[in-house]
Amino acid sequence: MDVSIVVPACFENPLKEEAIDFLSAVLVQEVPAKIPVTAILGAYHIATRYIRAPREAVKNVLSSLLRTRSPAFFPDVSPYLAIEALRYAADFHIESWDGYLVALALFLGTNTIYSLDKELSRVSHVRVVIPFPEDKIREYHEYISALRHSPT
Repeated sequence: MDVSIVVPACFENPLKEEAIDFLSAVLVQEVPAKIPVTAILGAYHIATRYIRAPREAVKNVLSSLLRTRSPAFFPDVSPYLAIEALRYAADFHIESWDGYLVALALFLGTNTIYSLDKELSRVSHVRVVIPFPEDKIREYHEYISALRHSPT
């Protein structure tokens, strides 16, 4: 699972409810997916730095997710996966983080990655699944765009 699926759960926005519902289903393994623990750290960075969501609120949401100790969490970034991530990043001209998602998915025996990032589609042997309705995603992107362009 990509960080882009976790971020909307961290602050008020048009996609928050859907993000929480989807994450809840993953945490109890109704949806068989893995959440890299690094995605939680990335969500904090994106939500607080780029979206300017309140740090304490974001910390609380993300800490609550981690406290579930769900088997959905994937805790390790091994040197092997990091090397594979860099290879995919270089071969497919994607971010190293996205390369990690590809490497992790394939390592876990799947080709499915949950993400809002269509860049991952560059990798021919993975399937990017956007788990939210298109209209909600459009609302979310408009909301984020307006937020980022509003005066501080």
